[in-house]
Order: sequence, then structure tokens, then C-alpha cells
Amino acid sequence: MYKAVFFDLVNTLVRHDPWPEERQQRALKQYGIEVPKKDLRRGFWAANDYFSREAARSPIEQRSPEEKMEVFIEFERAWLREAGVEVSREQAAKLLELLRLNTEGVVPFDDTVPALAELRNRGIVVGLVSNLDMTLEQFCPDFDLASHLDFVIVSHQVGFEKPHPEIFGVALERAQAKASEVIMVGDQYHSDIAGALGSGIKPLWLDRDGVFDDHVDCQRIGNLMEILEHV
Repeated sequence: MYKAVFFDLVNTLVRHDPWPEERQQRALKQYGIEVPKKDLRRGFWAANDYFSREAARSPIEQRSPEEKMEVFIEFERAWLREAGVEVSREQAAKLLELLRLNTEGVVPFDDTVPALAELRNRGIVVGLVSNLDMTLEQFCPDFDLASHLDFVIVSHQVGFEKPHPEIFGVALERAQAKASEVIMVGDQYHSDIAGALGSGIKPLWLDRDGVFDDHVDCQRIGNLMEILEHV
């Protein structure tokens, strides 16, 4: 019997609006580069995997501004490389500047509120465990996600990032649950899934686009409503 479900935030409960591949496509067009959205979507997940590995190696927020910039430049290069486009470090930096000029919003996925509501209706505690470098309210100014959660844990406020066990320990305390009584749902293997496994928590790997390779140490789901089959 599970008492709580922990959630990652970006690409799990919320997404950027417009979609990341749309913004990337617009930036590339300014340099005369045409790439199909489907390829950029695949590249987006490859870049996220790179970022997850980097966060597992060393917390991003604790790095110097120069080190952070290098991570974001390599994130951009990994994204485009997987989409079939090779760019230099300098080109990647210029593309990042374009992407940052185009403002974006944050919106919940269609299944976010229904899944959270149903879990809470069943008496299950739902909490956020995120590597945000700001508060939840700053990141989601146009949507009151916190009202649909029982607690919010972000690395910016507690000083620890996934996959390190300390942030999961804080979440377990807030949930008043043992690790064996909790499920962690997220889209990034090296932070969400490996972090949960390292803390004795059952992970569910959210693969909305069906792009991830199989791992024998976790189960995959395609949408948040599938969580209900596991609690």
C-alpha cells in the first residue's frame, strides 16, 4: 500500500509553452537551418538526458556562472546533434541567446490536475520534488500548481538536487512516509529514476513520447493517469 506519490515538475506535470521544439525551430530558421519538429523533439529528449547526467554528476545550481553556461551550451549542442545538426560552441551560444529572447510560458499537461485530484481523493499524499533554481511560484506564475499538491520541495530552497538522497529524505519527512510506501514519477532517468532507486523508492518512468530505451530496474508509463494502476 502506497501512502505518497512524488512528482518531478518540468515535462512531468508542466511543459513549456510553446513547445521547446517549436522555439528551437524558429531560432534555427534565423540561420537558414530547417529541421523537422519530430527530429527536434527527439533531440530535446537527448538533451534532457545529457542535463540529467550533469545534474547527477554535480548540482547545476552550485556551479559557477561560467560552468552553468558551458552546461547549457552543451545542452543545445546535444539537442541539435540528435536532430541531425552539428553546430560549434559559438553557434550554440548564439542560438541560446535567440531562445532566451523569445519569452515562453509554463502550462500543465492535460492529465496533471485530474491525476493529482484522483490520487488525493484516494487519500494519497502528492508532493513535488524538483531541481528548480527558483520557487515554484516564480516558475509557474500563471498557474497555481501548489494548490493541487500537499507539499513542494525544490532544490533552490533545500540545497540538494536529485538524484542525491538528501532531497528525497526531505520529501519523505514531509510526506510522513517510509521509502517503501512511496512512488516517484519523473521523465529523467538519471535524476528521477536513479535518484528514487537510490533512496529505496519505487520509480515510474514517464515516457509521454515513447522515446526512451527500456531499463529493467523500473516500469514505464505513458501518461499520469496510469499511476492509478500502481497505487
